[in-house]
Amino acid sequence: MKPSKKEKIMKSRRSFLLKTGLSALAIAVPKIESFSGGSPKKFAAIRPVQDGPVLKVALMGLGSYAARVADAMQSWKRAKITGLISGTPSKLESWSKKYAVPAANCYNYDTYHQIKDNPDIDAVYVITPNALHKPHALGVAAAGKHVICEKPMSVNASDAKEMVEFCEKAGVHLLIGYRMHFEANTLKVVNMRRDGAFGEIKFFQGLSGFRIGDPNQWRLNAELAGGGAMMDIGIYSINGARYMVGEEPIWVTAQEVKTDPVKFKEGVDETITFQMGFPSGVVASCLSTYSMNNLDKFFLNGTNGYAEMQPSTGYGPIKGRTHQGPLDEPHVTHQTTQMDEMAAIILNGKKASIPVDGEEGLKDMVIIDAIYKAVKTGGKVDLV
Repeated sequence: MKPSKKEKIMKSRRSFLLKTGLSALAIAVPKIESFSGGSPKKFAAIRPVQDGPVLKVALMGLGSYAARVADAMQSWKRAKITGLISGTPSKLESWSKKYAVPAANCYNYDTYHQIKDNPDIDAVYVITPNALHKPHALGVAAAGKHVICEKPMSVNASDAKEMVEFCEKAGVHLLIGYRMHFEANTLKVVNMRRDGAFGEIKFFQGLSGFRIGDPNQWRLNAELAGGGAMMDIGIYSINGARYMVGEEPIWVTAQEVKTDPVKFKEGVDETITFQMGFPSGVVASCLSTYSMNNLDKFFLNGTNGYAEMQPSTGYGPIKGRTHQGPLDEPHVTHQTTQMDEMAAIILNGKKASIPVDGEEGLKDMVIIDAIYKAVKTGGKVDLV
């Protein structure tokens, strides 16, 4: 069957994104040399604007999730959209009109390095395909702007480590889009665990998945996604296990099941069940899948109580209960809270209750690498 006109356009666009993104890496690295030869500079102070201490953010990659972030910006108190970066001219035109972004603050993937000279942009939220996170983040950092990068922060731990080191050397913040770290019911459970309400933690279960649609989307392209369901949705159970248990895993085991090798080609995982062991003896049992709905569930069990959340990471209200009763904190759009809190981190040096920095993202990437290794070897992979 010959590819349709739409499929040809999408394939061409994906190739362009990957080519320009990797080219950005080559451009970004030399620029950072200006920071060498001495101690890294301190995080640059944000320039004040007339309406007060507001973080001026450019969105990079104007896809569906960027649209969700942009809609949430209507309620932002500490941040606002002041720039746009996209490889699609029509999107730049329509988005600039919708969000009142001047044409002078709109860039494509060949010109975005020019943000270095734009005082209207303090930070860039990188929301491009996974394989482009590293080159785009490095390009932003080389321009002297703070980086907010959607998760997963990269396609492997080696790239993630380079991103952390590069941004530190450039003297800019690197924050990862962990919106759940600011969600009220999630924080309530974490604080209960910290206060000892559950007693000694014994077990965690994380179920993360959905039935993925369009087989031609970039999430099913190994070159752009760096994997499959594990990168996109399984990372929620990995990260959730860490903040719910309150420890770092020391080993993983994993098993993969693939029922549709046509849709889920080589390098794109469909379903992986994985287990993680923690220093105290806690065991986490998790599922990552692109083939099942009605999941999105966390369960934490301790000697004195429990917490269960379903949905646990979805965009809507997080629901659930503990042995003390329902989780009923008011719902606020996650991206609204996330961006206001990240603005406070950058503007005021606020410390997040659950970290959202590059080191946090790196820890998840180390675990994902180990899970993929465990799938291939069939054995336990130590993390320490």
